[in-house]
Amino acid sequence: MKRLSVWLLLCCLAPLAQAFDLQQLSDQLARPEVIHGQFIQEKHLRALPQPLTSKGRFVLAKKHGLLWLLQTPLQQDYRITPQGIARRDGNAWQMLPNKSAGAEQNRLFLAVLQGDSSGLLRDFELSLSGEPQQWELTLTPRSVLLKQVFNQINIDGGELVQRIELLETQGDSTVLRMQDSISTQPLSEAEQHDFAE
Repeated sequence: MKRLSVWLLLCCLAPLAQAFDLQQLSDQLARPEVIHGQFIQEKHLRALPQPLTSKGRFVLAKKHGLLWLLQTPLQQDYRITPQGIARRDGNAWQMLPNKSAGAEQNRLFLAVLQGDSSGLLRDFELSLSGEPQQWELTLTPRSVLLKQVFNQINIDGGELVQRIELLETQGDSTVLRMQDSISTQPLSEAEQHDFAE
């Protein structure tokens, strides 16, 4: 009977020992070399009754950065790398001024999508719940600069990031849904060229 009790206790504790942690999430999100997908971004402003919605597609390449290709309501291409943001102007990329809050947001965005939990831990308290195929990560700012901008950031996902919600201190919020994401397609020649410029 005693053996049975110990065995039952071990069976009950086994799931706790296998809990999904930040390192496992980081490893999972860092695995793909390239991710292609669609996005829908809704910016909820206190002053407007309806959210501002934009749609497009994205390409995240582990060794290069992020191509953010806005398709509606207007067409505009952006490239976000650790060096900053560039906007396509005709056939060339033009670097945009590196304002501190904007630069911080870009670094944060890349860290989230690439699963860089060490980069996030520098500026946020992280709280993870769920399992590899369905998880939620809550980021609470600890740096003074980010506390001025965000109350909290919520990220949901499975194998890849699926939804990011930014709750701002002024009462505005942004919801970003990443759809139809795939990690099996390499960079096209055009995408390689865009990152190389």
